[in-house]
Amino acid sequence: MVSRKLVAKLMKREGLTCLVRQKKRYNSYRGTLSTIAPNVLARDFTATSPNQKWVSDITEFRLGSSKIYLSPIIDLFDHSVVSYTVGKSANLELTNTSLRKALNKVKPGPGLVVHTDQGFQYQHHSWRKQLSRSHAVQSMSRKANCYDNAVAENFFGHLKSEMFYNNTFTSTEHLVNQIKAYIHWYNNKRIQERLEGVTPNEYRNHALAA
Repeated sequence: MVSRKLVAKLMKREGLTCLVRQKKRYNSYRGTLSTIAPNVLARDFTATSPNQKWVSDITEFRLGSSKIYLSPIIDLFDHSVVSYTVGKSANLELTNTSLRKALNKVKPGPGLVVHTDQGFQYQHHSWRKQLSRSHAVQSMSRKANCYDNAVAENFFGHLKSEMFYNNTFTSTEHLVNQIKAYIHWYNNKRIQERLEGVTPNEYRNHALAA
């Protein structure tokens, strides 16, 4: 067995860096404050067309003493980021804005499933009211079960491994701009094997044009 010290020495010589995903994640759960929706999604992360199933979550970026939060809406059909909001607080405005932008952009038909965890933002009447107005179905993960929202967690993992970890940011504005640039690249340039070797937006546009 090769020792860790030898591996570290070889990696240093070759200029390689090991990226380790942080295990600590942002948790917006504050207890049962309102209605807890059933787990309608039930880990069925497949969709046969765009805008059947969306997932959302919040992730936190720490830069010195500052924090930045990202709230994306992800379509399970093609894993594209339909909309997103970046802000300095994980408040209701952050999550409600990302949902409102997605609903206004797409105007989905009735029956769209929107899945999240049990965070206070998603229990709030303002989130549920938006879903009700759009005739969407609210779905929530079971308490403290991140695997019920695995696609969102996986996106955050890719985002932080490919853009955030091991990079230097001069300011929060620099970080926010890089987050936005990454999402644009992810949607339009990042080829995915599960999408038959095309990007999320290419796969999505082909389906919408059919």
